Amino acid sequence: MAKKTVRDVDLRNKRVLVRVDFNVPLKDGKITDDTRITAALPTLTYVLDQKGAKLILMSHLGRPKKPDTENSLAPVAVRLSELLGRKVTLAPDCVGPAAEAVVNAMKPGDVVLLENVRFHPEEEKNDPGFARQLASLGDVYVNDAFGTAHRAHASTEGVAKILPGVAGFLMEKEIKFLGGVFENPARPFVAIIGGAKVSTKIAVLESLLPRVTTMIIGGGMSFTFNKTLGHSIGKSMVEADFLDTAKIFLEKAKKAGVEILLPVDHLVADAFVETAKAELVDSVDVPEGKMALDIGPKTVSLFRERILKAKTVLWNGPMGVFEFPAFAKGTQDIARAVADCKGTTVVGGGDSVAAVNQFGLASKITHVSTGGGASLELLEGKQLPGVVALQDR
Repeated sequence: MAKKTVRDVDLRNKRVLVRVDFNVPLKDGKITDDTRITAALPTLTYVLDQKGAKLILMSHLGRPKKPDTENSLAPVAVRLSELLGRKVTLAPDCVGPAAEAVVNAMKPGDVVLLENVRFHPEEEKNDPGFARQLASLGDVYVNDAFGTAHRAHASTEGVAKILPGVAGFLMEKEIKFLGGVFENPARPFVAIIGGAKVSTKIAVLESLLPRVTTMIIGGGMSFTFNKTLGHSIGKSMVEADFLDTAKIFLEKAKKAGVEILLPVDHLVADAFVETAKAELVDSVDVPEGKMALDIGPKTVSLFRERILKAKTVLWNGPMGVFEFPAFAKGTQDIARAVADCKGTTVVGGGDSVAAVNQFGLASKITHVSTGGGASLELLEGKQLPGVVALQDR
């Protein structure tokens, strides 16, 4: 999956059109988390360091049906100006005379942020005419928006058919680490898959099975597996429609010689509420009338032992309801184990990323993916249109 990057093209005196993922969370018009903006800075500063280059950025924000102030990229332009230490001009549109006028007025070293591409329905339809309008604003196309690479939209895939595209540094890093998990992982390879439902993760489990040494399954989805094995799960979450799927998966794992680890003890509660009191159940079986909301200390010890011995670790999905303070310890302990592992560690998926950030451990992970849905689809073994469209090395 080796792709050309910004290092492989001459950017001097060029208009460099970069697709970034500035879909940041906003509250009352203020950015509450600028991680996606800071993640793009290495690519943006590299472009600006090239003699005579002009930097034109495009991104989406939210899910607008038409232009509106709520989903304007104006707050992003302000924050990016602060981070880059130079003025970032927000174009009033992303295509048409207004956008063209702003781009045509650029001088070398200038930065323009085009207004939200999703203000136009043609973006998500991957309309060829709309893609041509976007492409006309640049001489070189760079895609650094891995978080949208699983969408075949005009700004992520359509433009690359007109302007040959290369990867930015963030895109390159995502492909290297998430792709590397598939192509050549050092062994032992431990995958930690958590989250609420088997239905949303079964494709990931199936895709990883031929590659891993050990698969750790936690979170709500683990109870579908434990029920399949004949254990009582009390009021814990279960997907009755996926019991057979879980059984077949466990049989495949046994045949493949892959070790499957499931929780052996739990923190339980009477109800799914933040104020619920946590009780330790020193057994794989959950008592009637109780629901398990986190893994217990024996499970943490078991999982940690495998994680620390691994040469490659992939983590996607929390071990419990870590949003509730009383049930956060299991996820926190696993995050710490991943951080302590000396091997290559990759964390992908919104909740897992939120966990390592929440517990202050992101800097100790080899790679924390910004991808969300894109990282999940890549782990499922799917081709990502935004990556496929870029030039091969």
